[in-house]
Amino acid sequence: MKELDEVILYSDGASSGNPGKAGAGWLIYDKQGNLIKKGNEFLGITTNNVAEYVALIYGLEEALVLRAKKVICFLDSELLVRQLMGDYKVRNNILKLLYPQVNHLKSFFEKVSFNHIQRLENREADKLAKKAAKGKRE
Repeated sequence: MKELDEVILYSDGASSGNPGKAGAGWLIYDKQGNLIKKGNEFLGITTNNVAEYVALIYGLEEALVLRAKKVICFLDSELLVRQLMGDYKVRNNILKLLYPQVNHLKSFFEKVSFNHIQRLENREADKLAKKAAKGKRE
């Protein structure tokens, strides 16, 4: 498989009830905006913030499988982006387990950036996450 210089990752988590039935969704595009890979996963009963982290982890794992060198991540969770940028501390015990996983995955790439976007700009990942929360896979 050919290495990709840079990919763009959109990820989102959804939880109906918070905590409730939750799902993760992610999409990976090349620099030209072509969809390379997408996926979603049912997560069981958990919170929206946990689902957001897990969606990002799945997306980064997919980027690693694609042998990307750089990953530009777009997320609509301001909390997640601020925690990953070091602006906010991670206080939740479950998130304290997921946060190091993201940092570990980051170490496999030359560069990873985290960018907060509005929910409307993350519609496709949101659809995938909500679909997964209902137990449906893409």
